Amino acid sequence: MKFKFTSNSSDIFNANQVPEKRVDQQSWNDWTWQLRQSYKKKSDFEQYFKLSDFEALAFDEKIFNIRTTPYYAQLADRFQPNDPIRKILMPHSSELNMGTQAQLDPLGERKKKNNPTSRVIHRYSDRALFLVTDICSVYCRYCTRKHFTGHDLAFIKEEEFNAAIDYFKSKNGLREIILSGGDPLTLSDALLEKVLKALREIDHIEIIRIGSRMPVVTPMRITESLVKMIKKYKPVYLMTHFNHPKEITQEAALALEMCVDHGIPVMNQMVLLNGVNNHPAIVQALSRRLLYLRVKPYYMFQCDPSQGTDHLRTTIEDSLNIQKELWGHLSGLAMPQLSLDIPDGGGKAYYVPQFETQATQEKRTFEGWDGVKAEYINPPSQKITMPADIDQYISEWNEIKNNKL
Repeated sequence: MKFKFTSNSSDIFNANQVPEKRVDQQSWNDWTWQLRQSYKKKSDFEQYFKLSDFEALAFDEKIFNIRTTPYYAQLADRFQPNDPIRKILMPHSSELNMGTQAQLDPLGERKKKNNPTSRVIHRYSDRALFLVTDICSVYCRYCTRKHFTGHDLAFIKEEEFNAAIDYFKSKNGLREIILSGGDPLTLSDALLEKVLKALREIDHIEIIRIGSRMPVVTPMRITESLVKMIKKYKPVYLMTHFNHPKEITQEAALALEMCVDHGIPVMNQMVLLNGVNNHPAIVQALSRRLLYLRVKPYYMFQCDPSQGTDHLRTTIEDSLNIQKELWGHLSGLAMPQLSLDIPDGGGKAYYVPQFETQATQEKRTFEGWDGVKAEYINPPSQKITMPADIDQYISEWNEIKNNKL
């Protein structure tokens, strides 16, 4: 089956606008125009959407920053408040309710042990986050980093930049740096290259990741000049954030293929959201379309208990049921890893369906997804030996493990 992705040109947008609000194709395809014309106020949204009472009320309260690009706005239904894309971008009065669990910093990123400099989050031994901006082109209502994003500090201050680079240099066990924020692709090509160049000059940094939602909400940001520049600093991985198949338009598909065609591997991290994508039919539709575009469905995250997100969170049981129904019916290439970030900075916990029904030291008993039952019998433990060349790799491993001590 070959997928046909919906086109979302300026014509669709203009069809719903009064003449003085219509835009030419050249402006529409300019990512900087999309950012400049972002909806931020109630009056902006009212030009395109018929607001519900619950949505209108949210604009009059002090809640997490509000912003969306015109491109992303027209993926949502103008009149239906329960539209899945609309739930992601539109503020709602439910955000005023703290609910069962509400944390400003659910991942414990502001804890001193995880936050060695103002723009670095170092929770895992071999990798660290570099917060290069706090701006996003769309502020998703389930954002996990509300303690940081949305303050309009476009680029990291020079002294903060230097402090972060010095920290990365001092940690010989670091192997990966993940550019985050905010959204790193809201930076200009020149500023982004400044970051990539500085990281590539650190000998022990092997992998750079760029975490971005721009291919979803402003796909015209992915230009040939951008991907050619990124390729110079390979290996660089792009971590995208598609949550729903409706987000994969022709524009988004072209952006993703431009990345992989230029040697930039792309992986996707979705968040399970109540009333948006919490059904196996939607997850598989998203995953298969991404895989067709050579994007690996990587994570299927449990929504973090960030402030004002209770109405968007699913139960763990709901998520496990989705995963189990997908298992065996969806290629391993298309299967995202169900994961939960333990609140307060406990790191990721991974879930897989439980197929093991009994365990002893000698054997394990299983029942597969299709009901097949079988045993796996261990070889004698006294016959287990270490690889003969272990000494060639043990010092490298110890350097990584001890990196945060």
